[in-house]
Amino acid sequence: MPKLATPLTDIQPRTAKPKAKPYKLTDGGGLHLLVKPDGAKYWRMGYRFAGVERTLAFGKYPDVSLADARRARSAARDQINTGIDPAQAKRIEKANKATANANTFEAVAREWHANKLETWQPRTAANVLHRLEKDVFPLIGKLPIAEIKAPVMLDVLRQIENRGALDMAKRQGQVCGQIFRYAIASGKADNDPVPSLRGALKATAKGHHAAITPDELPEFIRAFEKIEGRMYVPTKVMFRLMMMTFVRTSELTETPWAEIDLANESWVIDWRRMKMGKKKLNPRKVNHHVFLPRQGWELLRELHTITGGNKYLFPNQRDHEEPATNFGILAALKRMGYSGKMTGHGFRSLAMGVIKERLGYRHEVVDRQLSHASGDAYGEAYDRAMFLDERKVMMQQYADYLDNVASGKVIAGKFGRAA
Repeated sequence: MPKLATPLTDIQPRTAKPKAKPYKLTDGGGLHLLVKPDGAKYWRMGYRFAGVERTLAFGKYPDVSLADARRARSAARDQINTGIDPAQAKRIEKANKATANANTFEAVAREWHANKLETWQPRTAANVLHRLEKDVFPLIGKLPIAEIKAPVMLDVLRQIENRGALDMAKRQGQVCGQIFRYAIASGKADNDPVPSLRGALKATAKGHHAAITPDELPEFIRAFEKIEGRMYVPTKVMFRLMMMTFVRTSELTETPWAEIDLANESWVIDWRRMKMGKKKLNPRKVNHHVFLPRQGWELLRELHTITGGNKYLFPNQRDHEEPATNFGILAALKRMGYSGKMTGHGFRSLAMGVIKERLGYRHEVVDRQLSHASGDAYGEAYDRAMFLDERKVMMQQYADYLDNVASGKVIAGKFGRAA
């Protein structure tokens, strides 16, 4: 160990003047201040390790004070005494830090997202990335993914909860869990903090998506009619079609004009766009017939004059080659005062209630119009019981019911029962 020189005082580094050649102010224990001809001052430490003279840099004065430099010297001496070369340890730490900075949560999440693209529908891929960009990246995107612990992840999800989006918080937790597991598999993290959050988040309501009841329908339609005149025509048509057809939201927003035959008034959804097709519950590859009532065809003809030159009924306003999202429906529900009380999926629950309770149709007929799988693994009953004619009549009755219920008119149900 080098002989300790007379320690420096605080004033010596501060008042040291440059000379024609570099020179040192020695503090002892190998620590010295190197003063350059340009006046710059650097803390250095000379030491011997494995029989070789080495130099360790501690930073520039006055950014690094005399006291800071002495603490760094003591830490380096401790490493030497335990058989560690402090210069090598510093290089390894710097390399690890660079790796951690490259493997931020956002960088790994985008890599995970790109890896999943082939397994997703384009709309799903866009929505997943959009939610991450909105809810997660602003908070933890720049943090090394390996350093994100459960309390930090909990804070991210609670900020989503605080705006009342409990289901979204749960879904984002699931997505982030997939990202952490991808990071572990690719050697960029050692821990997934998401499972530790079980029980820490607010419980979401079990059961179906939020939906109004048949008794609430008249007031709901009146609320829509109050804002309808100020709506963009495609959004108005989308909302009306959702009410009278109760297809799944994505099945409506992603409908191409190629599926619509205005001349013969036919709309058949390709089986590959159906939820059953995506989940392989439709082995016979049966397409879904959407029986539009008279009112629906009138809306589509009006819409065709606006968007008929596009691929989709409802093209995305930013990119007409892509379909719209369900944002227009959600925005309308919010303006109507039904945010949290009604969802796009809620139209399906509402229709089932009205058609069964008020119009008297059998469950299996409504179920087929909802495009639910029959549960028959071989698809025989699924194909055989299409109820096509009955569903066509049912859909016209349901549309007429919607037209009249807001005004308080009473309509006879399928079996003559008052509705």
